[in-house]
Amino acid sequence: MAITQAMCTSFKVALLNGEMDFSGDTSQTFKIALFTSSATLSAATTAYATTNEVTGTNYVAGGNTLVISAAPTSSGTTAFLDFADTTWSDATITARGALIYKVGGSNPAVAVLDFGGDKTSTTGDFTVQFPASDATNAIVRIATP
Repeated sequence: MAITQAMCTSFKVALLNGEMDFSGDTSQTFKIALFTSSATLSAATTAYATTNEVTGTNYVAGGNTLVISAAPTSSGTTAFLDFADTTWSDATITARGALIYKVGGSNPAVAVLDFGGDKTSTTGDFTVQFPASDATNAIVRIATP
């Protein structure tokens, strides 16, 4: 089993098909779910599923709803957006990675996050901090090679 950080290939296709809207369309909600080291997540992941999702105190299957903190914008030839950090408060959980996905339909995958090792909270806050919102670091960015 492995978690490999990637922008999901199916997400790229969904963008081209106009199926993803990050511009504030309130009918589109994005979530982040946490997974154990037993999960297999990669660029080939197409949708959210509960297999090997974290369980624990103050964690609900499906994860947290994300808030877009920086609307889609661009710098040079790179387009990007950012989410606000998200926290599971007073939680007891261990996670190896996460999946960002769109709620609804088949719950299509957006991106896989690899934490680089198990991260644990014991009756404390478990926070996913997103990187700086810029063309080099933003969690969702599309650039020319």
